Amino acid sequence: MTTVSMTLNGKKVSAPVEDRTLLVHYIREAQGLTGTHVGCDTSQCGACVVHVNGKAVKSCTMLAVQAGDADVTTVEGLANGAELHPVQAAFREHHGLQCGFCTPGMIMTAVDMIERHGASLDEKTVRHELEGNICRCTGYQNIVKAILAASDQMAAMKTAAE
Repeated sequence: MTTVSMTLNGKKVSAPVEDRTLLVHYIREAQGLTGTHVGCDTSQCGACVVHVNGKAVKSCTMLAVQAGDADVTTVEGLANGAELHPVQAAFREHHGLQCGFCTPGMIMTAVDMIERHGASLDEKTVRHELEGNICRCTGYQNIVKAILAASDQMAAMKTAAE
């Protein structure tokens, strides 16, 4: 057993785990955060996307020990108290979810996408970058609409802050 320590959603955490424990299982089982979902276990569906040191990664293909001493953010860590993150709010406002199973991974992918592309994000780019996230309930139209709306809102917030 190895003790894995990291900053998870802004809080220092640690837990003993087997060396072969995947990050997704560490988050869900050792830390009790169940927003990150286990979908396919093969890195195909994107339901397990989290941010490690500010970059979106599929936590079903990363060992927990690889995230040792890292800064990890899950969907639970996006909101500021009761105030939803702009991407979370946009998914709710634009009906970017149905059953909700893929939603945490979609949101985490969207946040990463918006942070990398900023105001230059367009529909073609969103659709291309969502290829690693599968939703079986929707036609992606409302997901794309939500991401573009959140991108516009976040760009406006950034401009207002400057």
